Amino acid sequence: MRRRTKPGCEEAFEMAMQEFIGFALSFPGNLSIHVIRSEHGHPRDYTVVDRFADRAARRAFTASDAYAHWMARLRELTEEDPHIQEMEGISGWFSLPKAAGQIPPTRWKMAVVTFLGVYPLTSLLPRWIGPCLPGWHPLAVNGVVTGLIVALLTWWVMPNLTRLFRRWLYPVIS
Repeated sequence: MRRRTKPGCEEAFEMAMQEFIGFALSFPGNLSIHVIRSEHGHPRDYTVVDRFADRAARRAFTASDAYAHWMARLRELTEEDPHIQEMEGISGWFSLPKAAGQIPPTRWKMAVVTFLGVYPLTSLLPRWIGPCLPGWHPLAVNGVVTGLIVALLTWWVMPNLTRLFRRWLYPVIS
């Protein structure tokens, strides 16, 4: 979600967002929330990145009366309705800084970071999981391994790799 504050409302918006973060994180299924003030775009632009366990958790959050109250409160401090963009899966791994006003990483850099995440998992997990499933059909073992790889990439490996390589992926442009 991207919002632009009204002139002079930046401090009030940031204070309100601190309270909103507390509310959001207490909601079931909310995994994390980050508020990013634009460094390279408009000085009053803020991007809010909220991650949920699944679509149902997000829908329950945005359908709640408390959420509607918060949106009305924040609307008083902003120029217009927020720009909301929902992302799932791999697109969310590399899209956070773009939403915050930075240039997205090049495809080759995304490929390198993805390779660094995929290669160890595809090399090691079959060796570790296969022996734990004796007598299983090879396609079934492959399905279990693939499911684990996808889950690990989505919720642990890629978020940590993009955090680790963020300065390389998103260099500060002066």
